[in-house]
Amino acid sequence: MLRIHFTSYDLQNIRVARQPDPLWELMCSVCRLETGQGSLEFGHWRRSVSQRFAGDSTLVRALRPLRALIPSTGYIPDFLTPPVTGGGLTAGLDQLLRTPRTQLVREMSRLAESRPVPTWAGSLGRPGGDALKSLANALGVYFRGLLEPHWPHIRSAVGNDVGVRSRALLDGGTQALLEGLRPMARWNAPVLEVNYPVERDLYLDGRGLLLVPSYFCWRRPTALADPGLDPVLVYPVAKTPLAVADGTDDGVERLLGRTRAAVLTEVAGQSARTTSEVAEAVGIALPSASYQIGVLRDGGLVASHRDGKYVLHTATLLGLRVLGTSPRSRAREPRPVR
Repeated sequence: MLRIHFTSYDLQNIRVARQPDPLWELMCSVCRLETGQGSLEFGHWRRSVSQRFAGDSTLVRALRPLRALIPSTGYIPDFLTPPVTGGGLTAGLDQLLRTPRTQLVREMSRLAESRPVPTWAGSLGRPGGDALKSLANALGVYFRGLLEPHWPHIRSAVGNDVGVRSRALLDGGTQALLEGLRPMARWNAPVLEVNYPVERDLYLDGRGLLLVPSYFCWRRPTALADPGLDPVLVYPVAKTPLAVADGTDDGVERLLGRTRAAVLTEVAGQSARTTSEVAEAVGIALPSASYQIGVLRDGGLVASHRDGKYVLHTATLLGLRVLGTSPRSRAREPRPVR
């Protein structure tokens, strides 16, 4: 169990990342490749990865150094997931390249205590060396080849969770936000008790906590190993399989138009969404999202209902059939934790 100890100031400084973090998703996805966990959620993605590997030796070479540094269990160096800024992959890799040499040496030495470390890894951060740059290039190749094609759906799943957390915060404050992390964490004020593979205490000491929702995180949350770094808690979001996400074909786009098809897919692939959540996930203005939802509702493809102060939208049976998504497959979707 991980016990995160809050002060009154920490409770005033809880934040939620609004977008998926590329390097955290990358690190978690490498673990999913290694363990085979989540056959429903990740099975289609793993099969697509195998197909890509069969015809792309560049991707195969990119994965090798990542497997060397990212074990499926145990210690993973923190420099691979630098502070979350919301700036995307380029910003994250720039931060990684600026990792202090002392941190690199310390973390690689710790990794070497638990598993063999390749010779090239020992030169990370060495003046005049290019090992860190080569690693950053491998991370970029992996992300662009295996995660970027699915990024709209990953972003949508994270956006759905952010909406759930935001509504909890607005309706019940920080206590409701923290209590909403059940069953993966339990709020026992002033301590958040997190399902974790080892016994550990993390004292925030006024630094606050950043909650990072993640698509590829599985079953239980994860955190940085070094308690001296800015505290983050990465936790899994409710998700639909990437196979469902990729199900909208060109015929639906020709029938509805690209934007309207994207809105319908967003509503169908997730739990009930607000208009603002749909707008952010699809990347359109709020008035445009409201108009598109209205057209889909008039056509019988979307249903809307009021839940307190929110109007929530879901796909109808006809909407699911238009997308080729069966009601049965949609019913298996895990519901957001409240």
